[in-house]
Amino acid sequence: MQHRGQEGAGIVSNDHGKLNGTRGLGLLSEVFKDERQLSHLTGNAAIGHVRYATAGSGSVDNIQPFLFNFYDGDFALAHNGNLTNAKSLRKELEQSGAIFHSNSDTEILMHLIRRSTKATLCERMKEALNTVKGGFAYLMLTEKSMVAALDPNGFRPLSIGQMVNGAYVVASETCALEVVGAKFIQDVQPGEMITIADGGLTIESFTSKTQPAICSMEYIYFARPDSNIAGINVHSARKKMGKILAQEAPVEADMVVGVPNSSLSAASGYAEQSNIPYEMGLVKNQYIARTFIQPTQELREQGVRMKLSAVRGVVEGKRVIMVDDSIVRGTTSRRIVSLLKDAGAKEVHVRIASPPLKYPCFYGIDIQTRRELIAANHSIDEIKSLIGADSLSFLSEDGLIDAIGLNFDAPYSGLCMAYFNGDYPTPLYDYEKQYQATLEEKVSFV
Repeated sequence: MQHRGQEGAGIVSNDHGKLNGTRGLGLLSEVFKDERQLSHLTGNAAIGHVRYATAGSGSVDNIQPFLFNFYDGDFALAHNGNLTNAKSLRKELEQSGAIFHSNSDTEILMHLIRRSTKATLCERMKEALNTVKGGFAYLMLTEKSMVAALDPNGFRPLSIGQMVNGAYVVASETCALEVVGAKFIQDVQPGEMITIADGGLTIESFTSKTQPAICSMEYIYFARPDSNIAGINVHSARKKMGKILAQEAPVEADMVVGVPNSSLSAASGYAEQSNIPYEMGLVKNQYIARTFIQPTQELREQGVRMKLSAVRGVVEGKRVIMVDDSIVRGTTSRRIVSLLKDAGAKEVHVRIASPPLKYPCFYGIDIQTRRELIAANHSIDEIKSLIGADSLSFLSEDGLIDAIGLNFDAPYSGLCMAYFNGDYPTPLYDYEKQYQATLEEKVSFV
């Protein structure tokens, strides 16, 4: 699942109770380019991780899975998400004598488990899971078992599959199950802790205080289109976003062009609903990393320049509807509009298959200040001018909710919509003061 993180990767395996690990900075193909790096990863169980930094620096010390060698056994831990009370917990743990080897929030869970006085590992982990707050999908490997746990809101997806030989697979997306030949069994539900051992699979709840709030950006951008989240196919949801967007924001044009790759589904839906031909007006270099999850603005802009090209023979002299999944900082959109106009497009009408991103995320997406968000600081008309578009429209919040089609008995049908309306499903704890401060910020984008 390289699309979920590109800063580093690691694997820890369990060979009859002995845990061995390899990790490094870069893409999977770079970290594991030498067979010798894989040769010692033997055994009958393993966990792996690709890093997309939301907390902690980009050093190798923060690459997961973390491997812990204690006097009473080995443990490995991988985490997707972001804890909102990490700073407070780390301060408390350090004051009580804990020593941290990274500045990632992931390590906190293991310290909490080790500090607990409960009788069994299961009880200690439940206590720790009720202490951490925010977004977390955990995988822990022990000498005798693998444990998966999901936060009470289920911000991040986590699914379980089973191989023909009976072995279990746990992954952030169902597309990974199909690649290895595993059959989907079930999703890990909010507040659940799943233990996989020689005796099979055991499902327990570590809390009854749950409220589904699946990250809407998983459907909009992060997840692969061939994945299913909470039973909803990502491609189908994106295509419906495009159809509803065409109903909400029609415009006369000669063609619809999608921004590769995460926007192609929405673009096809827009074209189908509007009866305007879909054309391949933008071509992507498939060997360039995803720009949104690049760690710096310089790398993001460099990635856009290298990643996309406009097809002059398709767009020249035409009125083009450019469909994209979102506008975050505005730099990518401005560059793509410029590409299309430089290739001779007569008009470029931008249609965004999500509402304007106005608020930071504290649950696992690296947007933690409104300073980064163009829609937090400018009106739609201002954004249109800043990116050089002839017109600009966004999908409505209701349109997004309807397109995804979750049916949970929860606010927004079980979606986290905080990025668009500031309605966070949980207290923000350590981030509350930071969030309040960002509400006062005003930044001009140029």
